[in-house]
Amino acid sequence: MTDIQVTIVVSPRERFSYVRESLESIYQYTDIPFKLIYVDGNSPIQIKEYLENKAQKKGFKIIRTDYYLTPNRARNIGLAEVDTKYVVFADNDIVVSPGWLSALVECAEETGAAIVGPLMCQEQPIHEKVHFAGGEAHIFTDIKGRTRLREKMYKQGHQVQKIKTKLTRTITELCEFHCMLVRTEIFKQTGFFDEKFMNTKEHLDFCMTVRQLGETVYFEADSIVTYVSGPPLDWTDWHYYMLRWSDDWELKSLNHLRQKWNLDEDIYFQHKYKALGWRRRKTILQPLVERVTFGSKNRLFNKIVMYGLFAPVEKLLNRYLTTQYEHRYLSKPKNDVSVLSEGVLETSSVH
Repeated sequence: MTDIQVTIVVSPRERFSYVRESLESIYQYTDIPFKLIYVDGNSPIQIKEYLENKAQKKGFKIIRTDYYLTPNRARNIGLAEVDTKYVVFADNDIVVSPGWLSALVECAEETGAAIVGPLMCQEQPIHEKVHFAGGEAHIFTDIKGRTRLREKMYKQGHQVQKIKTKLTRTITELCEFHCMLVRTEIFKQTGFFDEKFMNTKEHLDFCMTVRQLGETVYFEADSIVTYVSGPPLDWTDWHYYMLRWSDDWELKSLNHLRQKWNLDEDIYFQHKYKALGWRRRKTILQPLVERVTFGSKNRLFNKIVMYGLFAPVEKLLNRYLTTQYEHRYLSKPKNDVSVLSEGVLETSSVH
């Protein structure tokens, strides 16, 4: 175990119903030795039991909390246990491909990169549609003197088979937390992840912080990973999904991004404010609308049902869930999370 260079920290993204497929792919397609730390933020009982059984067989660590976790909080819990040269932060809904991890490590070794990201794909069928192949994330001053954010993901929506031969390893500015390899030593300079980013734009903050230190971010075309998002969601995913993509968490994250990097409240932020809740509408409400309207193609009718009936009620429910969560968990000090050994499930509580 002393020769292992990489620890994979898996944490919840937005649901639990793809945990099995994701974890099985990591063990099937990872071709170099690794440690694995699984941060389980209050998964349903059947997932909890699956992870316990898998941990006993494979010998990985599970850190479980009896409450849902914000993404950066989950990553920090896992990061505190890492003792290898590299750490890979992986969401619990990714599917990897053969050689994915060795390609990321080789890139870091050969370039000295602090961060390396794969060719990130999205949706099913897996490894066919590009989510991003590197990108931009930097601050600039426009002609009016405003301090603004430039965010752009390259090749999004393109078919992998059409562009793969044209993609090569390259220095870039952006990598997302779907799958991100980081040189562990960099945290001596950055500290732990900023937990004031509650659900969005934390990858921008981290990449810009690392680059501000003079370190590099690389895109590695020979590593292919896909994240598989819902819908459909299992009913046991709904509570976490609604909290994870709540209006409150997103507004707090965007406001923190703006204040931390001294950004003007420009069209970038105005667009984000206007789109609040779009994931919940698409993933939870739209399937309900289709049931109620029996699959009607009448757009006006569907809009009336969505925005006149379901959306206002969902907004109230979302506000209630986030308020209750903040009162029960965020307003109280967090206890230290401890892990005894590989394969042992430790429960942490903030009560």
